[in-house]
Amino acid sequence: MPLKGIRVLDFGRYIAGPYVGALLADYGADVIRIEAPGGNEDRFSVPVAEDGSGAMFLQMNRNKRCLTLKPGSDEGRAIVRKLIASADVVIANMPDGALVKLGLDYPTLSELNPRVILVTASAFGIEGPLAQHVGFDAVGQAMSGAVYIGGKDGEPARAQVNYVDFTTALHCAFGVMLALREREVTGVGQRVSGSLLGTALAITNGLTIDHALNGIDRGMMGNRAFSSAPTDIFATQDGWIMTQVVGNPIFARWARLVGRPDLADDPRFANDTSRGGHGAELSAVMAEWCAARTNHQALDELGAAKVPAGPVLKPAEALAHPQVAATGLVDPMEYPGGFGPAPVVRTPITLSASGKAAPLRAPYVGEHSDAILAELGYDAEAIGALRAQNII
Repeated sequence: MPLKGIRVLDFGRYIAGPYVGALLADYGADVIRIEAPGGNEDRFSVPVAEDGSGAMFLQMNRNKRCLTLKPGSDEGRAIVRKLIASADVVIANMPDGALVKLGLDYPTLSELNPRVILVTASAFGIEGPLAQHVGFDAVGQAMSGAVYIGGKDGEPARAQVNYVDFTTALHCAFGVMLALREREVTGVGQRVSGSLLGTALAITNGLTIDHALNGIDRGMMGNRAFSSAPTDIFATQDGWIMTQVVGNPIFARWARLVGRPDLADDPRFANDTSRGGHGAELSAVMAEWCAARTNHQALDELGAAKVPAGPVLKPAEALAHPQVAATGLVDPMEYPGGFGPAPVVRTPITLSASGKAAPLRAPYVGEHSDAILAELGYDAEAIGALRAQNII
């Protein structure tokens, strides 16, 4: 496993921090989740187990160990210092003021361990007028232009999935790899900083470049696109499908498939941008074609014609799709008191010469506290005293 021997301290919350740790744990890093005695608030979002642990928690914290701790107490600070001495990476998605208060700011960490890499994911970045403000995924979406352009009939619309959080975590995990590589040369760690706003703007940068250079407000597109068509969602006789027709060759194949080969020679549809500008007309053609077919029939014909398309699935249907089963993306994980095996999707990449760590469920509160403290040199009596004081 590529990251075997790398120790990570995960002080993260919700997604942008913990998912960094999950990605690293999937490939062998020893990731220790630091949680308050009784559990952090992000553990209990959308409960799926008798102890209140939630769906997102089970995904974010697979393959990790859990140490409960009050890091702000004197005894807790002493434990944190010992942990940092043995750590390669510290994850903390919180504002700089909170980092300083807990002794997790980079100057403090580097003094304790010059090789340590600090990973932070804030809402707005570490500088500027909003640096000390907090925020979640939807705020990043809203400030990037995506919520506006995804709206319809005059009302903006955000995505229900937290794609800004997840992509911020991916950027931060990439930053960890860069910092580890640099450390091989210099022997010194560094701080890796990501932000929800920065991620959201990176994702929508094509839209903002378009406006900066073309000066066009594309308006609210809903399910359509301004740079391709027919890109939209269409009703069939028994469901919905999504198509994304991009490029002249695919558009010509689509036109032949729907019995309108003349559209490929129509100057109004000469390229992706012009087709996007006439998207409503092309969507109407596609809507009529789909209305005469079932989902299965439409997708079979589109697939045979090499036109990008897929079914619109409910969350309850997504993991049951035959393609998902064929690719082995899901690892069922049993959690004590869970309402059933959790179908966890781990890092969706494969390496030809390296495997993932064996799939392990998320830890229950404080499950590994005794073992981790014993590794730091605490004996049973000292651990008992810490528990009696509610430090762990």
